[in-house]
Amino acid sequence: MDRTVALGDGAETKLESWGNAGPIVLCVHGITSSRRSWTRLGETLAPDYRVYAYDQRGHGDSAGVLGPMTLQRSVADLGEVALALPAQVDLLVGHSWGGAVAILGGRSIRVRKVLAIDPMIHVVPKTFESEYVDDLRPLYATHGDEREQGIRAMYEGAHSTDVEAKVHSMLPMAIEALERLGRENDVDSGGWDIRKEVAAYPHPLLILAAGVDSVMSPDDLAFIRTQGGPNVTLRIVEGQGHNLHRDAFENFVEDVRSFV
Repeated sequence: MDRTVALGDGAETKLESWGNAGPIVLCVHGITSSRRSWTRLGETLAPDYRVYAYDQRGHGDSAGVLGPMTLQRSVADLGEVALALPAQVDLLVGHSWGGAVAILGGRSIRVRKVLAIDPMIHVVPKTFESEYVDDLRPLYATHGDEREQGIRAMYEGAHSTDVEAKVHSMLPMAIEALERLGRENDVDSGGWDIRKEVAAYPHPLLILAAGVDSVMSPDDLAFIRTQGGPNVTLRIVEGQGHNLHRDAFENFVEDVRSFV
């Protein structure tokens, strides 16, 4: 089931839900994903949880949403979505960009626990486009059926539900949304660095770091270990890459259940 939620600047997003009773889990997707990237999780947890997910700006059904792409705006959007839920968030889950949003949002919205999947807590200056945008330019230069075929080829071998989720997110997207994420967060000047927000974190925070090709550097991991404080748990998931919540789905579901 999905419905429209108004955001603070007059824009709107789609909020999807699974389950009718139990603890509330609110999910925040990453770059080139959408609310539907959480479909498998929502369907799996629905008998015992209420799972919610929404489209961040520039993605999925919010691909045409105007407004800033700053982390501050992303956190404000998260806050508006949280206010639309029937009760306090028991677990806030975020992946990559969404992991950064969840960590920041966990300090400002009513939430019991936060789970961040390979979160982008620090982007090295002058690397955003080379790491997160340039490889996608050929795909985003195509349109319609050609782009859809390219998306399906890119994720060939993934679970069919996750492939459809990627089509939902990436087919209507413009490369400008990703470019603006870097530009409007002043990445080239060191503006994407939320490591200090992890320090002495006020709620239980579980960070699942990819064991292969993590977006977090050894220095980032060392900072979390030494500065996170007693509420922060860092676990490296050996053998799994950035999308460990999809590629190691069954194990991830167990992580969610045990953490809640």
